[in-house]
Amino acid sequence: MTDANQALDAKILQVNQRLKAAKLGLQIERRGQKLNLRGTLPPRPDSSRLRPHQQRLVLGLSATPSGLKQAEQEVKVIAAQLIQKTFDWRHYLAVSGGGRLYDLDLPEQIQVFEEHFLMQPQRIKNSASAKTTWRFTYAPYLRKLVAIAQEHPKFSLAEAIYATVRSTDDQSRSRQACCTALSALAEFLNLELPIDLKSLWGSYSPNQTQARELPSDELIVKTFEQIPNPAWRFVYGIMATYGLRNHEVFFSDYSGLSQGDAASTIQVLSTTKTGSHEVWPFFPEWIEQFDLRSICLPPVDTDLNRTTLQRVGQQVTTQFRRYQVPFSPYDLRHAWAVRTIHFGLPDTVAARMMGHSVTVHTRTYHQWLTRRDQQQAVEAALNRTQLKAPLR
Repeated sequence: MTDANQALDAKILQVNQRLKAAKLGLQIERRGQKLNLRGTLPPRPDSSRLRPHQQRLVLGLSATPSGLKQAEQEVKVIAAQLIQKTFDWRHYLAVSGGGRLYDLDLPEQIQVFEEHFLMQPQRIKNSASAKTTWRFTYAPYLRKLVAIAQEHPKFSLAEAIYATVRSTDDQSRSRQACCTALSALAEFLNLELPIDLKSLWGSYSPNQTQARELPSDELIVKTFEQIPNPAWRFVYGIMATYGLRNHEVFFSDYSGLSQGDAASTIQVLSTTKTGSHEVWPFFPEWIEQFDLRSICLPPVDTDLNRTTLQRVGQQVTTQFRRYQVPFSPYDLRHAWAVRTIHFGLPDTVAARMMGHSVTVHTRTYHQWLTRRDQQQAVEAALNRTQLKAPLR
């Protein structure tokens, strides 16, 4: 051991005695030419342990007198975090490429945040959907945050976040998406924002969406007959009969349908936006009318290592325009949903088949029932019941 190391070890001993007297619960140790901390700490993110236990925390500080001063200050910060229950291992674990989260610049921190976002267990199960969410819901606002932070170098990160939120239109969906993305980043960085971003969301709500004029069942059949390409006619027929999202047509199991199964259900695969779910036809008669047992999908690239769910879905929209379909692909899905209401299908069942919550289902589709729809539903209900009005 060199004289320098002996002298430093003596100073470390003195510092540790002060830390022990202050009951901070952490000690500094020298390992080679680096300084670490040791003490009772919460379990690491990847640990199966449930309670705090003795662990080593790598500081990345050099074993020098100046490094020792920094380590002593770090102990005081961490001890305060432990008392306040705000200690977060993410700020002390080495990230890919080396270094710690605290030491990275904003673009690098966002890159680590992306890795963290995509590696969450619930997102690993449906990685294609997670990548689409990141690309279209998170990434645009995080890029805007970086641009604003670079344009205003004197801004704190919190100030840059608020400026990014204010750059979006008030009372808009983009404002809410921006707040969602930046709130998630702040939480990941353990950054306490003085003003909760939820208070800046505004009053935008999907409930404000105006009811649209949906195609009638007669128009849906007439338009099907006008599509010349058999493969895209099949796509159209499947969407009309099963209410699928654009991309779901290409990520479904049609074995029951092609094998003549009586129920004629199809299974939307887990790689889709909302995971696996089974769907029944409404109208069942359209299966034969549209010849849906003859599976005939167009040659669309569905390898999610090369494409995304959004890109697959965009190809459907493009073909609808090409064949001059007088409504959007999603109108077929919406018409299917309203049709299930006429059939008296419980909302819980219809929502499950559509791959969303009952709240979203009732909020979205019940407001689209026109007076014509209501009259049809009333007549159907009266025809089904055997009850008679009492006579005087």
